[in-house]
Amino acid sequence: MTDLFSIRGKVALVTGGSRGIGYMIARGFVENGARVYISARKREACDQAARELSQYGSCVSVPADLSIEAGATALAGAVAAREPELHILVNNAGANWGAPLADYPDAAWDKVLNTNVKGVFFLTRALLPQLEKAARPGDPARVINIGSIDGLKVPLLETYAYSASKAAVHHLTRVLAMQLASRGITVNAIAPGPFESKMMAETLNRFRDAIVNSCPLGRIGEPEDMAGAAIFLSSRAGAYLTGTVIPVDGGISTR
Repeated sequence: MTDLFSIRGKVALVTGGSRGIGYMIARGFVENGARVYISARKREACDQAARELSQYGSCVSVPADLSIEAGATALAGAVAAREPELHILVNNAGANWGAPLADYPDAAWDKVLNTNVKGVFFLTRALLPQLEKAARPGDPARVINIGSIDGLKVPLLETYAYSASKAAVHHLTRVLAMQLASRGITVNAIAPGPFESKMMAETLNRFRDAIVNSCPLGRIGEPEDMAGAAIFLSSRAGAYLTGTVIPVDGGISTR
């Protein structure tokens, strides 16, 4: 029981790990003994985050643009060159775009779907050899996709491509879970509610009081809430889950 939630010694890759939810998960992994690689599109931000996280353990910056297949392939190659086995892949990198219905542009759909959906698919596929090598009987390799409660319920803002993309991530999670179970890989999703992050900043600036009042637990999510869910899915405690979408939202999605 003392090792039930342990991830010590595991190798993890967290995309979009330089800030927000990705940073929260990466810090939780590092502080609990995992060897962590983080990626982000902006090299300077990724390098800075890795330096900060290295205060708590092992963290390496591997910048990448996951909006294109070549970027996913390059990231997978860079990680594989350092690590023959990858125990945990967290597909967190994402993009958002808000605009009124009448003005919502084609470019928004391309940017958001390329990063949020295609990026998840291509990176997971590219890292399958390393994930398969990491799998052990009773301790599968883990893929954790970061969706959103906006993919479960209608969002407050007009983020058409984002909410559609996160619903797609949830279902892609189920499809991949079915395909990869026989290869010793579980695939689950976390659907975060409101957390302090750059992506969530505008929504919280405009609707913080309303969001808190609508949350059965009466607060905004904290870093430990997100790190705890990811650690659970990555540890022995979560080894028998696959194809699940777990809302981490204080109960908002129940309304």
